[in-house]
Amino acid sequence: MRRQDELTAAREAAAGNAILEIRLAAPALAAPWRTVARFARRKPLGAVGGLIVLALVVTALLAPVISPYDPRQIIREEHDRVPVYVAPGSAYPMGTDHVGRDIVSRVIHGARISLYVGLGAVVIGVTAWFVVGVVAAYAGRAVDLVVQRVVDAMMAVPGLIIVLAIMAVLGSSLNNVIIAIVIGMLAPVVRTVRSQVLSVKEQEYVVAARAIGARSARIIVRHIMPNCLAIYLILATYYLGFAIILEASLSFLGVGVPPDVPSWGGMLTAAAQGHITKAPWAGIFPGLAIFIVVLGFNLLGDALRDVLEPRLRGARPGLTR
Repeated sequence: MRRQDELTAAREAAAGNAILEIRLAAPALAAPWRTVARFARRKPLGAVGGLIVLALVVTALLAPVISPYDPRQIIREEHDRVPVYVAPGSAYPMGTDHVGRDIVSRVIHGARISLYVGLGAVVIGVTAWFVVGVVAAYAGRAVDLVVQRVVDAMMAVPGLIIVLAIMAVLGSSLNNVIIAIVIGMLAPVVRTVRSQVLSVKEQEYVVAARAIGARSARIIVRHIMPNCLAIYLILATYYLGFAIILEASLSFLGVGVPPDVPSWGGMLTAAAQGHITKAPWAGIFPGLAIFIVVLGFNLLGDALRDVLEPRLRGARPGLTR
């Protein structure tokens, strides 16, 4: 009898501990949603930008599922009829282009191209040149001198000319577009980051860390980079949109991605080659997609800068308070 009472008490204790663990885990699970809700209340335009970016990501990931047709497919209807220049309607919500391809499908798959180019350029380019700018500004002397002479030489030539020259050498391909954009953003990113680091490295906390013998790598990682996070976010969001525009520009000029790839810039090229008067929707919808996506990245970047910049936390209430 006593053993049965002990087993019952042990089961009740285990059940109580499980309930307690669930209650303790509930606030932790709800915390991210509260943070998102606070961010949306504090920065409504930033929340709108975040929704636009989220819609772009979801569209790019689910493009093969949600697109009604293959983006390269020339649609053939009954009696082998090709629907060329069909206006937007129930059958084709955004109409068809000059060879009978569905514009909705091409816009949806174009989101994958734009996201791939934008993320590739930012992850490789902005991150790498951000580190170069921080190290060069903190090291100073010979390192900074060499880096700045390279930056000055590249700043003497317009960025679009540099990108066009690189594409002329490498040839038309999606990865070559990313390489060209990464090289083209070297000068402005390094120069912007360097100016920020030169002011941060003279702050009292950096001088104090140097005085107590902290190593340069620790000072850069623990003190300088966190206080340059805002400028990194600004550059990242700007170049996400800029890379999308530049890819569209290169495709429009015929030196970007190959013509058969469904990119928004390529669609604008096809619309501009004498078809805009016959089928204005062929240029309106990809142009509108570029405008909305770039606007979303800019709105989100401005909001994240205001929220995450260390120097602004004391002036405004933080998200986690």
